[in-house]
Amino acid sequence: MSTVHKAAPWHLWLVGIVAVVWNSIGVMSYMMARLGTLDAIGMTPDQIAYFDTFPAWANGVWALGVWGAFAASVLLLLRRRWAVAAALISVVGLTGTSYFSYVVTTVPVEIANPALDAVIWATTLFTLWYVLKMRREGVLA
Repeated sequence: MSTVHKAAPWHLWLVGIVAVVWNSIGVMSYMMARLGTLDAIGMTPDQIAYFDTFPAWANGVWALGVWGAFAASVLLLLRRRWAVAAALISVVGLTGTSYFSYVVTTVPVEIANPALDAVIWATTLFTLWYVLKMRREGVLA
């Protein structure tokens, strides 16, 4: 037995493709930090040392944030209802990462970028809202 689903609106493809590209940048930065290749983007030894001091839980929530957001964008394009769970995971990860950055530690001034943090929060919350909307409208299977 199959369920009939509503056709995907044109904006799903726009939002999904932009989200995949945007979230790929997050995955790339996370992987560069974890693989020790931040010098390739011009970070100084002091900046790299900051990322190397992250405790396991901070790395874990960072991973949840970036991989959850990337998965949500891919699952959106695949029109899967699991996009909602992935988007929720990304919000949890971003919350933990923000807590670490703004409460637990002091981000070095040369790395801190509150404007970028605001854009990341806005896009993460928009993605969650959008996948919830697509699920409500019967677009996600």
